[in-house]
Amino acid sequence: MSDDHEQGVVLAPKFDAAGLITAVVTDAADGTVLMVAHMNAAALALTRSTGEAHFWSRSRGRLWKKGETSGNILRVVDMRIDCDQDAIWLQANAAGPACHTGERSCFYRRIDGDGLVRD
Repeated sequence: MSDDHEQGVVLAPKFDAAGLITAVVTDAADGTVLMVAHMNAAALALTRSTGEAHFWSRSRGRLWKKGETSGNILRVVDMRIDCDQDAIWLQANAAGPACHTGERSCFYRRIDGDGLVRD
């Protein structure tokens, strides 16, 4: 990895073999981790151009805008990329629950021993 890639100013996302990059979404106001998803180049471009989070759904096999059916859109406040450009961090304002279960965050359970406990 070159210093230019890791410390330079050129956006050059390192997509995996499937053409995806991991995206972590946090609440812009309080830092709560809301969700983790994947983006392809089209999702990243749409997110950048619209200011609303778009992802690649591996289960649906298609591009989707977060909230396209629920109305729970994620409005992006800031976008960052990690040092080797293989992960994206979106700070966003959520129009509603981020999780498809209706929970504010997809991380609403804590691992406790061999089980899970709801927060």
